[in-house]
Amino acid sequence: MLTRFAAATLRPAALPSAKRSISVQSILHGSPEAKQAGDVEVQQHSKLIARGKYLHGFEVHKVKPEYAEEYKEAAAVYYTGLRDDPELQIKLSGNFETVVGEQDTFYHILEYENTAGFDKAWKKILNSKHTEAHNALRPYLRSRSAQLTQEFAFLPTSPPHEEGGIFELRSYQLHPGALLEWEAAWRKGIEARRKFVEPVGAWYAQVGRLHQVYHIWQYPDLQTRKEKRDEAWQLDGWADTVHKTAQLAKFMDSLIMVPLPFSPLK
Repeated sequence: MLTRFAAATLRPAALPSAKRSISVQSILHGSPEAKQAGDVEVQQHSKLIARGKYLHGFEVHKVKPEYAEEYKEAAAVYYTGLRDDPELQIKLSGNFETVVGEQDTFYHILEYENTAGFDKAWKKILNSKHTEAHNALRPYLRSRSAQLTQEFAFLPTSPPHEEGGIFELRSYQLHPGALLEWEAAWRKGIEARRKFVEPVGAWYAQVGRLHQVYHIWQYPDLQTRKEKRDEAWQLDGWADTVHKTAQLAKFMDSLIMVPLPFSPLK
């Protein structure tokens, strides 16, 4: 999708049809102009759609299958150590293992007070006992990545709770410039889904792979998930949200996860 700025600069009267077609295609398919517009969009729209109080880090660890159990033990030491250190002021939002999707993959969601809180915490971690605990994870890893995200204002992250069951992580790679439209579509559609199940949280990337959106749902089991989704399709507004999402996203993923023993969301 075009941002308002890009759309304004590509009015039909301003360009011959052939050039207009080329220019539109270049923006839709990732030209430098589109990427720049998308980066500006993330910054400007953050003021409109974000819950600016917190910053959430998504840490993804892909583990060597033969070391999955050893990794879980080491991860418990590292992440509970961060949580329990009062100087860091880091909260754990959720810690999960993927059971449907890419196997032996673990997601850790950390909450920081803000960007200044993140800076402060990681400076302390680099020169502390936590470095040793972090290094203990490395022999078990195939790869790791980190991303900083912001909460959508319409969907704050759920507080710690124990309800049991499974968690579904939905991720969407949006076209540059599509974030504001995605938020508007989901702000409407979420009210339909909420009649059957309350989402755990929703975030969009600010640092790392940009134009990426996440949301998490919790269900007792996969059968309940199917039933709740079928019921949502019967409501006005949900089909429009799904249709709009398909237009705005390059690709989408759905992962089924279970919480680790030390996860605050269970």
